[in-house]
Amino acid sequence: MPSGKHQVEVDLPIEVIWDFVKDMDNWAPLVPNYIHHEKLNEQQSTWEFKSDLGLIRKKISLLIDIKEWIEPTRVSFALKGKSEKYFGQGYFEAKAIHLNRTRLTGYLEVNAIGKMGNAINTKLETVLPEAVTDMALAICEKLGQLKSV
Repeated sequence: MPSGKHQVEVDLPIEVIWDFVKDMDNWAPLVPNYIHHEKLNEQQSTWEFKSDLGLIRKKISLLIDIKEWIEPTRVSFALKGKSEKYFGQGYFEAKAIHLNRTRLTGYLEVNAIGKMGNAINTKLETVLPEAVTDMALAICEKLGQLKSV
């Protein structure tokens, strides 16, 4: 299954990071190719992205289901396509290294099924790691702005 994982260390206490990550409105717009999201309830939301997988360019709608909120260290979720044949899972994890330094890990795996599944998965194998890295760096940059306020 195509996946991406990225770790980064941030010079902020884990509680500051949790305050940011626990509200998806803070970081959802930082996800590559983000269009918009809508919270359905505390555990579910819908997300829309622009998809550009070579020959395939369209809007992708996903249903995100939060599986666990473990304050202040972990948020995990499952995802599935609303009309597309995608499914997957991911997480954000934070680990305090020192009082004012935290290691963040982001992980995402997505699998496409159906007649175009193999071609899409081949492209996702290269796109997902880059997207997870880009998202992690964008979150770190945003957190850095909070630090300087």
